[in-house]
Amino acid sequence: MKYLFTIIFSAFLFSCTTQNSNQYSKIQYEAGACFGFCPIFKMTINPNRTAVIEAEHFTFSEGNSKADFSKAKEGTFKTTIKEEDFSKIIFLLENADLKSLKDQYKNRNVSDLPTSYLRINFADGTSKNIEDYGKNGTPKLAEIYKFMENLRSNQTWVKVN
Repeated sequence: MKYLFTIIFSAFLFSCTTQNSNQYSKIQYEAGACFGFCPIFKMTINPNRTAVIEAEHFTFSEGNSKADFSKAKEGTFKTTIKEEDFSKIIFLLENADLKSLKDQYKNRNVSDLPTSYLRINFADGTSKNIEDYGKNGTPKLAEIYKFMENLRSNQTWVKVN
């Protein structure tokens, strides 16, 4: 009986720890344009850690002039997010209590800020979409945005087209 209890308890603990990363069916982060050279891209991360970036401008390159906007889009890139970084993403999302956040945050006093879009699809079929003009809706959201944007430089992205 003692061993049966240990096995059941262990299975319960294992299911709780793996459930957290599987509660998301898709994580999407989009960085919008500003009046300067802000990175413009959409990143999609899947539960198996595969990720795709649709890079428009300044995602992997720097901008120097307005003529840079007329250049071709940077392209589509893919990677597998490092395990420790994926765990950090899951931690940040869980810590932000996404479902309780507003759907829109705006800074009406400034007219040249970029907009972030955080779109989360949960495994239960529900979703949460947050539009954040100024990328500073809450401190926890700002931390998520910064981490997601840093993934551009700390992962190995391979161009697919």
